[in-house]
Amino acid sequence: MKAFALNKYKEALQEVDVPEPVVGEHDVLVQVKAAGLNQLDEKIRQGEFKQILPYRLPLILGNDLAGVVVSVGAQVRSFKPGDEVFARPNQDRIGTFAERIAVAEADLAIKPASISMDEAGSLPLVALTAWQALVERGKVGPGQKVLIHAGAGGVGSIAIQLAKYLGATVATTVSAKNADFVRELGADVVIDYRTEDFAEILHGYDLVLDSLGGENLERSLKVLKPGGKAIGISGPPDPGFAQELGANAVMKGAVALISAGIRRKARRLGVTYEFLFMRANGSQLREIAALIDAGEIRPVVGRVVPFDQTPVVLAELDKGGVRGKTVVSH
Repeated sequence: MKAFALNKYKEALQEVDVPEPVVGEHDVLVQVKAAGLNQLDEKIRQGEFKQILPYRLPLILGNDLAGVVVSVGAQVRSFKPGDEVFARPNQDRIGTFAERIAVAEADLAIKPASISMDEAGSLPLVALTAWQALVERGKVGPGQKVLIHAGAGGVGSIAIQLAKYLGATVATTVSAKNADFVRELGADVVIDYRTEDFAEILHGYDLVLDSLGGENLERSLKVLKPGGKAIGISGPPDPGFAQELGANAVMKGAVALISAGIRRKARRLGVTYEFLFMRANGSQLREIAALIDAGEIRPVVGRVVPFDQTPVVLAELDKGGVRGKTVVSH
């Protein structure tokens, strides 16, 4: 079976022949038809998460998939061969840059009927990130105000639509060329990050979803009202994340130290900061699929490329310039 693997951090992916996936009794073997590319894939390639996600190399990358069920484990009840499905595999079982992958039944969902395989392959990681930030943690509802950074990107383009569905007023930061695009997605307030300072313009927000980190995250705290929350998906990781990972005491201490500065600044402003590393969840994907088929959310695919170009397009992710997601297609 052909796959693209990372043999050494900071090096390009290499095409390799690997054994067929082992299918456990609760697993589903999927023929991958499309796989979305994410900043997470590039960050793993660069070794940014190797301290908290100690993957063993060589590692097949890839965190999104849409495809067709080939076979199912003995205890699987929700899927059968021939089903069209989509998923973000569990973080310990990534590897969608391959011809086939075994996915836990609990992490899988039936593909939305109204969209293509390429569109479905773009969705799982970014849609689950938006859902877990806005619905699960943010508990966003009517009348609330939400700032979503990088609204034309993979996470941002879905998060804007979801926040609007939940009834929030949505502000976002983009370049001027993407202003009309994000308004079409539902953004109420659009800020050109190159010429305007969002921290001077926005006030009294309930939630910020930050995908940029660093100074952008620190300045985002200022737009929150007392009791508001900033959720970061680029870090720094916080003690809650270490707890979720089941980290040892040394790792918990290190993670707490990494995020101590931003958490202290948040406390001084009467707000909170949380790090979100999304997790696989087939049940949430089913809810997202229903919203897609109802026309409430639409995938945003900026580019589709052949599977054999995976290493090239992954290395280009940091250059930006693509609205929504880049997808590799078989």
